[in-house]
Amino acid sequence: MTPRWSWALCLLLIIVAVEAGRDFYKILGVPRDANVNQIKKAYRRLAKEYHPDKNKDDPNAEDKFKDLGAAYEVLVDEEKRQKYDRCGEECVAKDEGFGGMDPFASFFGDFGFGFGGGGGGREREVPRGGDVTMDMLVTLEELYVGNFVEMVRNKPVARPSAGTRRCNCRQEMVTRQLGPGRFQMTQQQVCDECPNVKLVNEERTLEFEIEPGMVDGQEHKFVGEGEPHIDGDPGDLIIRIRTQPHSRFERRGDDLYTNVTLSLQEALLGFELDIPHLDSHNVHVVREKPTWPGARIRKKGEGMPSYDNNNLFGTLYITFDVDFPKAEFTQEEKEALKKILKQDSIGKVYNGLRGY
Repeated sequence: MTPRWSWALCLLLIIVAVEAGRDFYKILGVPRDANVNQIKKAYRRLAKEYHPDKNKDDPNAEDKFKDLGAAYEVLVDEEKRQKYDRCGEECVAKDEGFGGMDPFASFFGDFGFGFGGGGGGREREVPRGGDVTMDMLVTLEELYVGNFVEMVRNKPVARPSAGTRRCNCRQEMVTRQLGPGRFQMTQQQVCDECPNVKLVNEERTLEFEIEPGMVDGQEHKFVGEGEPHIDGDPGDLIIRIRTQPHSRFERRGDDLYTNVTLSLQEALLGFELDIPHLDSHNVHVVREKPTWPGARIRKKGEGMPSYDNNNLFGTLYITFDVDFPKAEFTQEEKEALKKILKQDSIGKVYNGLRGY
């Protein structure tokens, strides 16, 4: 039987091995039982925050960004994550290909966040296939809490074929000598010989994250997933957000608007109610004084999350309508209401549009 001290020693060695490397869970700020979607959300948020082009004054930004990439590469892969949980970074570092990919580019599709230019121009412009733009209908609930959507893309892809073809054709100036001291310059088409290719339809599964706070019309780019070009690069697939109408809320910027209909009794005596929000939590509203038709109250922090900072929320505006009784009152009821309301006839006539 193995002595207990040997088991304790093994456990200690495992802990030391894990501690010796980087704590990928701590780098991404997620718990050890986080699911894949939590890891992807955390990585996307931190990658935008620590992108070197956005933090040019921070000398450690590039190192932080590399740590994020390494953490994401391991934790998003179930097999690598199991090895990491078992014996730390040293185990996955031995795997062939670890650290060789660019997880930022692969995850975001090289979307580019407008962090600045870079890189020089190419000597000759490479021809490019057409972009494909697709509208995606999303709900307010998805824009409030976020969601991951899988899309199946059927696209033609160039594959090797038998034979050769003329490619990279361009116009070049050619000089021809006509005689002593006489030259003629003409423009002619020059082409290369390339291996032949054929277009084959392939099915691709793309994952698109609806981020909290995204706005209507916002675009998201999958680089290279557009139409192909035989002699060049494929175009891009552009997903454009389109918000579906909602039965309870209307969005304006980061603010939400909704209407509540009260009975005349509630409007006069006060009321207490719960408004179901987009993530199913209730917005509690209490009013102990009369509420007139068209009155509006504000609930700060109950609007939509800000796309740039999901910790900030807009305002929820609640407008009240009053449902007046349809039945007629008896003479006795009318006299009783007059005594209760104690209001004389006003009948004031005025220009309600003045000042508009």
